[in-house]
Amino acid sequence: MVGLTPRGFHQSIWLGRTLAPLVGARVRVYTSTYRRAIDTATLAFPGLPDGWPRRTSLLDEQHYGEATYMTKQELFATYPEGADDRRLRKHLWVPPGGGESLAGGVGQRARAFTELLQTNLDSDPGVGPGVGSAIVAITHHTMILALRALLEDRPVEEVVAESKAAKTPNAAIFRYEMSDGAFTKTDVIAPLI
Repeated sequence: MVGLTPRGFHQSIWLGRTLAPLVGARVRVYTSTYRRAIDTATLAFPGLPDGWPRRTSLLDEQHYGEATYMTKQELFATYPEGADDRRLRKHLWVPPGGGESLAGGVGQRARAFTELLQTNLDSDPGVGPGVGSAIVAITHHTMILALRALLEDRPVEEVVAESKAAKTPNAAIFRYEMSDGAFTKTDVIAPLI
């Protein structure tokens, strides 16, 4: 498992300072099962109650199957038949050997994560929507793209094209507010670190 780099450590501290006034005391923090996400949450939110942050594989990075840890050069040399899909239709590309596509598997996990949140909020009226609760999800690039497409009600292709023009920086904050069952993106904050 990959931990934080020194830069990632400083970005985690920045994240905690930046999020504190935005989320308040009623924050629910969820992370992927990856060490770097868990470490980020631990550094950014050191005073969370027992049981938090909550880890969920729903927030894990895209599964690359047999292509895991391959560079693009290695991937294209080993699996030339999928090179055009990977280059031109990344959101639909299914990595060889049990991988998942962004539009398929990752998008389904993003939807399942939002449904899990809704269920948890509905079952705990003291922290439900409208009573000052905040949710923070610490995750990875492809999951961020899938969540953005879902929350912003946009096609995943559009979000992918946008991310190619300006890659999402590490530790970026995408802030959404929910009103009448719909999400509105209110801010994007990127670290200077």
